[in-house]
Amino acid sequence: MPELPEVETVRRGLQPVLEGRRIAKAVVRRKDLRVPFPDRFGARLTGRLVQRLRRRAKYILADLDDGETLIIHLGMSGRFTVYPPGSNEGAMLGEFHHETPEAAAGAGKHDHLLLETDEGARIIYNDHRRFGLMLLELTGSLDDHRLFCGIGPEPLDPPLDGKALAKLLSGKATPIKAALLDQRVVAGLGNIYVSEALSRAGISPKRLAGSISPPRVAKLAEAVTRVLTDAIAAGGSTLRDHQQPSGELGYFQHSFRVYDREGAPCPTRGCKGTIRRIVQSGRSTFYCPVCQH
Repeated sequence: MPELPEVETVRRGLQPVLEGRRIAKAVVRRKDLRVPFPDRFGARLTGRLVQRLRRRAKYILADLDDGETLIIHLGMSGRFTVYPPGSNEGAMLGEFHHETPEAAAGAGKHDHLLLETDEGARIIYNDHRRFGLMLLELTGSLDDHRLFCGIGPEPLDPPLDGKALAKLLSGKATPIKAALLDQRVVAGLGNIYVSEALSRAGISPKRLAGSISPPRVAKLAEAVTRVLTDAIAAGGSTLRDHQQPSGELGYFQHSFRVYDREGAPCPTRGCKGTIRRIVQSGRSTFYCPVCQH
């Protein structure tokens, strides 16, 4: 499932063609994804001006000029293809799967939503597993919506600092890996980037969250923001063929220190440890037991 850097990469790819543009046509080609599309979804999108395109946690939010917001979650396999005005060549945002020329033009059996802007750009949403989600909700009530109520602060805007993170972790008796994956603590973090941040900070994923000293929490907060910033700059990580807005693959996986590197030497200078894989709460965790403590 895409994590914060991949979702942010998709948002930035959509922004130039959607933000400030009017949706001239919206074609919905099925009734649902993991939940039904909103009633009269295509009609409610048609004619709307996209005033702002933003992100909250792992969701893309398109604020419309009628007081509603389009909520988008990519699920496991959702992706967007953007065709600039007058072009038949699309840049793919999200996961990429080889398809026929007909499918690439937006007529594939897994192309579920087609948007055309007043400028002539076409944006096609494809989701072969249909685990994605799209909703229309009142913009002013989003903070109270079930998807966002209780979600923790964004780690990048403003950048997470040690004082704020220490407060969020205070008294927590769960392992730090589980605490950081809890969206009520920090928004948007996932398995890959939590593992990488803990490696950079030299903290064991098994250490109890509330037991970490303030200086080490400050180092962890910096590691979280740096790893997310670096991943966004690299276009995200390509594990299941995620692509950047340019159509290129994400490249941050080439910078992984520990994730999916079981048995490899630890990259920390002077450390002679070996990357180990353990399972926490049903999910794989990668870390160095020598330098992460």
